[in-house]
Amino acid sequence: MIIPGGLLQVYGLGVLIIGDSGVGKSESALELITRGHAFISDDVTECQIRDGRLVGAAPEVSRNFMEIRGLGIINVREIFGPNAVSSHSEIRLVIQLHRWEEGMEFDRMGLEFTQDRKILGIAVPQLVIPVALGRNISTLIEVACKVYLLKEQGYRAPQEIIGRLDKSLCDQKNKKSESQ
Repeated sequence: MIIPGGLLQVYGLGVLIIGDSGVGKSESALELITRGHAFISDDVTECQIRDGRLVGAAPEVSRNFMEIRGLGIINVREIFGPNAVSSHSEIRLVIQLHRWEEGMEFDRMGLEFTQDRKILGIAVPQLVIPVALGRNISTLIEVACKVYLLKEQGYRAPQEIIGRLDKSLCDQKNKKSESQ
């Protein structure tokens, strides 16, 4: 199956970056490469099932190449070296970049981190990141990957803060009861 989107390994996590044309997918990927993350594909990712896992790679003809508006086609391997590229990766997270539109609602607490995207019958967690002028999308992608990896280990920041708020409210209620 061919998916329109780029694939990188961010902190070892295979991340498929999708979104409308011109939203900043390749520019964000380029910034992630400069930060040491591995490039796999740009614009087109070939997906297949291997040993029950969803794996993505670049088509042979475009392997190591990326198109950047204003610069044209670049060879990531030649510019950044062989450690900057990888031939394939398991796809474990999909990040959809979506142009910010007035009135659009996004989860601000992170209580519902992802919705799943089905690719070749495999449900892959997906996160939608709104793109607006001045937002550092590469940093947001890195943080999203760290949050996802922490969630896999059982840590959830929203639950921690809710627990702290509950405790604080209970403590305040108990102090009020004691003073009466």
